[in-house]
Amino acid sequence: MPRSGFTIGEVSQQTGFSPKAIRIYERKGLLAPAHRTSSGYRIFQARDIDVLLFIRQAKSIGLRLDEIKDVLELQRSGQKPCETVLTLLGAHIAEIDRAVDDLIALRATLTNACEQARASLDCGEGGVICEIIEGQSTVVRHPPTEICRTTVG
Repeated sequence: MPRSGFTIGEVSQQTGFSPKAIRIYERKGLLAPAHRTSSGYRIFQARDIDVLLFIRQAKSIGLRLDEIKDVLELQRSGQKPCETVLTLLGAHIAEIDRAVDDLIALRATLTNACEQARASLDCGEGGVICEIIEGQSTVVRHPPTEICRTTVG
């Protein structure tokens, strides 16, 4: 009797997911349990490939597996998950905005540290080990020199 469906290797080739990833998605409930042959091999259907392609696309726009599972469960229960997806994407955009703000602040801090370190080196000052890092410490052992006096001779 011919089998109807696809082996895990065939599904892997069609979706680009490794067999291990497909088994993980099945175990985590993102993919319905596959039918098994009498010898225990998984047999997948075309709808399983569609779900895996959906998972790939959802991951490519930044959704996490737990979020993808929630979306799939809504769809499986007959609901339209688009509002949920919009909420998830909005949350991800907010996370990215916070990360960008943090990176901008870090860049400003590093730029300031470089400028201060260059000024200290130009004045002949230096730290015990490295002025750049020591200058960033919240523990001030001695007041920093703000004005560099050079002698003209």
